[in-house]
Amino acid sequence: MSSSSLTGRRVVVAGAGLMACAKQGLPSATLEAAALEGVDRLAALSPAPDLILIDADDVDPHKLAAAIRGLAQMAAPPAVMVFAAHLPASLARDLFRLKRVDVLEPPYSPPDIARTAAHLLAPSGGDAAAHRSQVWSVMGAVGGAGGTTLAIELAAILAGRTLGERVALIDLNLADGAACAYLGAMAGMSLGEAAIAPERIDAELLDAFSVRAAGGFDLFASPRDPAAFAKVTSAAVCRLLDVACQVYDWVLIDLPRGRQPWTVDVLSGSDEVLVISELTVPALLAARALVGEIEAVLADGRAPRLILNRLASRVFGPAPSRTEAERALGRRVDGAVTSDWEAAACSVNLGGPISQHRPKSKIVKDIAGLVESLTEPQISAPLRTKVA
Repeated sequence: MSSSSLTGRRVVVAGAGLMACAKQGLPSATLEAAALEGVDRLAALSPAPDLILIDADDVDPHKLAAAIRGLAQMAAPPAVMVFAAHLPASLARDLFRLKRVDVLEPPYSPPDIARTAAHLLAPSGGDAAAHRSQVWSVMGAVGGAGGTTLAIELAAILAGRTLGERVALIDLNLADGAACAYLGAMAGMSLGEAAIAPERIDAELLDAFSVRAAGGFDLFASPRDPAAFAKVTSAAVCRLLDVACQVYDWVLIDLPRGRQPWTVDVLSGSDEVLVISELTVPALLAARALVGEIEAVLADGRAPRLILNRLASRVFGPAPSRTEAERALGRRVDGAVTSDWEAAACSVNLGGPISQHRPKSKIVKDIAGLVESLTEPQISAPLRTKVA
């Protein structure tokens, strides 16, 4: 889209410092200034503008949050450009909901605004606005709890449905992720290099980062690098996920246990957060603590799903039973996956999902049931029942 094709486009600018830059970058558009004290009422503008520019550093954080939530709830929200040196983590979830959105960090220039506006208002942007992706994040309560295995199986089962949906698995264990090794695939994501200019992460670069996995989904994984976390910024991670949400119907994220500067952003932007615990007392205690930590940072009152992994099929044994585990956790669990060591080991050694090499495994059946329970229509947000 050229600058001339912006002729007549209605652009609302919220932030006094943005107007001069917007006039230079979008000379053919119709620009209107929005009062900062009324920024929380942007969703009520009628008719709705084509594009909204918001200086997040110049707006009251509470009004900014209300503005983003209001825009995200619109049936056909306008494109949004947010300018921020430090974007509040609480905004991440609603920003992910705006399928035509971009975040620019200073310093930015009129050409930056023009280029970003052209991308957001391109004809394909209309399709993105109607597109609704689902983001599920998976975290292991302790090392070796099976988070990566479950993330892979969730992606494979979603990709195997006959709905023509695109599925991505993004391994954010940037230093030493195991997803590519488990799948026998190459690690093709260079997020550290992209972090130098995160605004340039787009669908084409996303395609270059992806590797087609055996389960029928696209894998995004980084080569092993002990310094990877220090090289990747929050802006790069959020931009990567934002673009992925525009391209894919399902985005599965394998999250590291150790909190990173972008962890809260990712959790806030996820539709579901799955905490995986094995049936050992240390793992259950860690899971209980981790769930509490996640609940504390999710401002909308959502609770993560707690999944027990490697549930023994025998009645007697040293491992806690499901009932004992729920008592230790102080709440009911949302799902359980039966242990099948042979199937898991076989799939890892051959490279690929368990559903490919051992489709009759109880693991596959249990995770398929979990997918069904998570994707069935919900009348209201699920309640988490406390266990006495």
